[in-house]
Amino acid sequence: MIKAAKNYLTFLARCGRIAFVGDWRYYAWMGALTLVCLVGLNAYAKQLVHGLITTGMTDQVSWGVYIANFTFMVGVAAAAAMLVIPVYIYDNEELHDLVIFGELLAVAAIIMCLLFVTVDLGRPDRFWHMIPGVGEFNFPGSMLSWDVVVLNGYLLLNVHICGYLLYCRYQNRTPSKWFYIPFVFIAIGWAISIHTVTAFLYVGLGGRHFWNSAIVGPRFIASAFTAGPALIILALQVIRKVTEYRITDKALLTLRSIVQVSMIINVFLLANEVFKEFYSKTAHVASAEYLYFGLHGFSGLVGWIWTAVAFNLIAMVILILPVSRSLKWLDVACVLAIVGIWIEKGMGLVIPGFIPTPLGEIVEYTPSWNETLVCLGIWAFGLLCYTIFLRMAIPILQGKLSKSSETQSVPDTTPAPITSQV
Repeated sequence: MIKAAKNYLTFLARCGRIAFVGDWRYYAWMGALTLVCLVGLNAYAKQLVHGLITTGMTDQVSWGVYIANFTFMVGVAAAAAMLVIPVYIYDNEELHDLVIFGELLAVAAIIMCLLFVTVDLGRPDRFWHMIPGVGEFNFPGSMLSWDVVVLNGYLLLNVHICGYLLYCRYQNRTPSKWFYIPFVFIAIGWAISIHTVTAFLYVGLGGRHFWNSAIVGPRFIASAFTAGPALIILALQVIRKVTEYRITDKALLTLRSIVQVSMIINVFLLANEVFKEFYSKTAHVASAEYLYFGLHGFSGLVGWIWTAVAFNLIAMVILILPVSRSLKWLDVACVLAIVGIWIEKGMGLVIPGFIPTPLGEIVEYTPSWNETLVCLGIWAFGLLCYTIFLRMAIPILQGKLSKSSETQSVPDTTPAPITSQV
């Protein structure tokens, strides 16, 4: 037992050391992210001192860009299942070694989700009220308590799976299937549950008619399985360019098929929602009118939502056409899909639910500069975490960082120059 603990601590120490080693591109990237993180931390310190008055939120619009980003990142985290399913259910060999990258992205995304929720709390020091046994957790009656369970549970599942597989690869031994395969299948169902429960948070608010629709859950899943794999495609191409890790075009095109089908479903569900809102023309259409066309002279989100619709439609057309087999066009489609879904499932979903208020007030929301800096800081921290995870994982997967190389203080894992791989 003592020897096993010592080996594990050695493993963690070597992973920690290698995270600080790289070429000038690595140091520049990490330095830039650290700088943005510090700027965001400073902005949050101001918010902590002065309160949520430093944000653009009001009594009428009590959720803003923090919850918008939270909703989007939950979808990114759930998308790890789109790598796990082809590998462990359909035995797709092309994606086998890439699963770890998707699960590491899920870990980084959940960390960002928890940070976005934390900064949205006006008094984060009162979070202890939700700790089971200490405060009033209100489980299972409260959907918020369900969200706490599924998010933290999904984080632990992915940390266990990634950590165990990487440690076994480091030890040059075959993983025990009983110790991780059951958790893999649990994580698949859990991935769907985290976005479903997030959707239920909105759907369950009966007084907000814009959210009170049974189709919100399926829309969340479809958008998650579009934006998440699209982000993974871009990340894998960056990994392929700046490291010697082999990622085939076939693997990227497999992910392209997932994004293609999910985007078609996402656009179809969006069309269903638009039809439901405007064809019947009930009294509850006011929020949708504000979002798409403006209401009584207020039109703060009109430009945003039509940009999102255009991006989603263009991305769908590119993905359907054979031209998307070219990685350059696939990258364009992925970027358009990610931005379009971020707007649609973020600002385009959260804000209109509050406008107009139940009393008929129209109070528009615009993120403050301080609020924007906090968001940028959290995004930078998430990218920083994901970069560190990859920096530790890739040498292990390549066999450059292993127990057999413990005599080397830091293995030679400097990324190959980009020019040498063209």
